Amino acid sequence: MTQYPDGAVIPTDFDMPVEPLRRAAHYSGEPGSVAEARSFAEQFLRQLRSEWCAPVDTRAVGDLLLVVSELVTNADRHSHGPYILELEGTDTEVTVAVYDSSEALPRRFPRDPARVGRHGLEIVHAVAERVTAERVPVGKCVRAVLALHR
Repeated sequence: MTQYPDGAVIPTDFDMPVEPLRRAAHYSGEPGSVAEARSFAEQFLRQLRSEWCAPVDTRAVGDLLLVVSELVTNADRHSHGPYILELEGTDTEVTVAVYDSSEALPRRFPRDPARVGRHGLEIVHAVAERVTAERVPVGKCVRAVLALHR
């Protein structure tokens, strides 16, 4: 609604809250799950571009697919059961959330170029605006928020 100095209120319907685009997928950890999750994320970005007219730059596409790969791979390796990938987006950012059955929160190791492996969370922190991890009733959720353009 628009309110004018004389107190008149004129409804415009342009200020109505709009829900972000949300999609979720369930994975069992079978071979090919990471590739399926990446494909799911690509489809999500196509839908975000068409429904939200989101200007997604090439770097953001690569970053999103990298974050999805890293978080889904971590869930696959460290949980004993299925996991859920949830994507939520607007015209400015996408939140990637991965829920799994492990209660152990991920550890971010100090930067060490000589270390082989265990760089996944370090990579996610490097490309995401924010990264959080929290315990949930059935395990944990790791979230990363990425900007769609810089």
